[in-house]
Amino acid sequence: MLFLYTVLVVCGAVLLIAGIVEQRRHFANLEHIPTRVLVNGIRGKSSITRLCAGALRGGDLTTVAKTTGTAARFIHPDATEEPVYRKFGIANVVEQIGIVRRAAAYNPDALVIECMAVMPALQEINQSKLIRSTIGVLCNVREDHLAEMGPTLDDVARSLCRSMPEGGICVTAEQERFHILQEEADARDCKLIYADPETVSDEELRGFSWFTFKENVAIALTVAELVGVDRDTALQGMYDAPPDPGVLSVERYLTHDNKKLRFANVFAANDPESTLMNINQLLDLGAVHRPLNVVINCRPDRVERNGQMGEIIPELDPDQVFVIGHPAKSAIDAIPAAYRDRAVDLGGDRREAEEFMGKLLGSLGPDSSLVAIGNIHGQGEHLLEHLAELPADESEDNTATADPYGTGAPAHAAPASHEPVETMQLYAPRIDPYQQYPQAYETRYAPQPHIPVQRDADRPHPEYDEPQAPREVWPTVIQAQPVQPVYPAQPAEQERPRGLFEPRVPPAPLTEDPQQWHSSPGEPR
Repeated sequence: MLFLYTVLVVCGAVLLIAGIVEQRRHFANLEHIPTRVLVNGIRGKSSITRLCAGALRGGDLTTVAKTTGTAARFIHPDATEEPVYRKFGIANVVEQIGIVRRAAAYNPDALVIECMAVMPALQEINQSKLIRSTIGVLCNVREDHLAEMGPTLDDVARSLCRSMPEGGICVTAEQERFHILQEEADARDCKLIYADPETVSDEELRGFSWFTFKENVAIALTVAELVGVDRDTALQGMYDAPPDPGVLSVERYLTHDNKKLRFANVFAANDPESTLMNINQLLDLGAVHRPLNVVINCRPDRVERNGQMGEIIPELDPDQVFVIGHPAKSAIDAIPAAYRDRAVDLGGDRREAEEFMGKLLGSLGPDSSLVAIGNIHGQGEHLLEHLAELPADESEDNTATADPYGTGAPAHAAPASHEPVETMQLYAPRIDPYQQYPQAYETRYAPQPHIPVQRDADRPHPEYDEPQAPREVWPTVIQAQPVQPVYPAQPAEQERPRGLFEPRVPPAPLTEDPQQWHSSPGEPR
């Protein structure tokens, strides 16, 4: 018995010593990287990681990056990239140790890495033990992973704050729950900086060859300025950065029986709010049209999300709903009864792609659109691979829309037609997606302005503890009579051109302060 206890103690001592040695080596590797940026949030982490890395590369900083989202990638200092190898295909936060070791071999100026942890405790370990970031990014708070970080969005916000660097800097574009982020930042002695998306102009967004959002660009510009890269140089670096594989895209294909198909990959927007926003935007712009078909990819470890995708089907009102992956029943049961007869079960964890893709494409009309939602992994990847083998549809579009720039009728409200529909070539290099678009998009999205207020010691919650003086309210959309906003510096009858992602309700006008960011959105600029 004494022998067994001796063996146990010796083995424990060896493991302890090995752990201490590994930790010291890992911390030494981190010390070789002076600037470490950890990107966390719910939606857009991979895109922001690539934008930040591109901005720093543009400033001649040796920068290594790693994304985790749609497809995990290790990005070298020359912007080339390779997939991240995972044993048995399982993601584990421990892989960050190997990433840091590889990054340190380049002796880089900066490492930009996406947070891959979901559980709150793992997020804290990822920051305090694995990355120890000097600059944190918390892009937004959305309704996702509620089982791990919820159940409320306030809980999600506090969970995400566990990745804030203690005694460091955190950059965010989140407005609605900025006061919660500020409380958590104060508890960690972390300086919270608000990246104002309105400092990014439409002209600057036109330089991108793919769709991105002002919030993402504002965050990347703020991080670049903190590191000492000027704005123009950072923007050029972002323009040259390759987009994430999960970026919103629309492709045109010809099937084997000469059917025209427009395919929209919306897998990356895997929460209901973002999914609806992206699909409605594509419909309003004419990038996809009706007849509209939806394919939901199910995963056994995302049963709740499968159901969420089924619940939004009435708001999309598709002609057919194809369900692939496993368990397909989790999505079909969530579809309201009035729409359940449109669902086609093509799921099954062992079903071959050739089998379900043959039935899917055979059910489509001669000129229709297909939108993929849910999660890309599993049979969603087989779907994309199969579609990529189809020939591209290079035929010229004919203008046949009933109301392409109508005064209120949604683009998808027109009767189903098999005639070709005028669409935008959304992802051709250096296109201009910021032209005027239908009133349907205007009436659907009219957000009320909400500017977070900086807390201080005397007024911990100024938005809630004291009545605020009334401020000027911009005109918004009235259902019966849409009202165009009037800018103070322009005559009332002059309409200002609006960018693609610019809200109908304009923000408060900026002062003459040339700074693109400030310590918080509540401070005067």
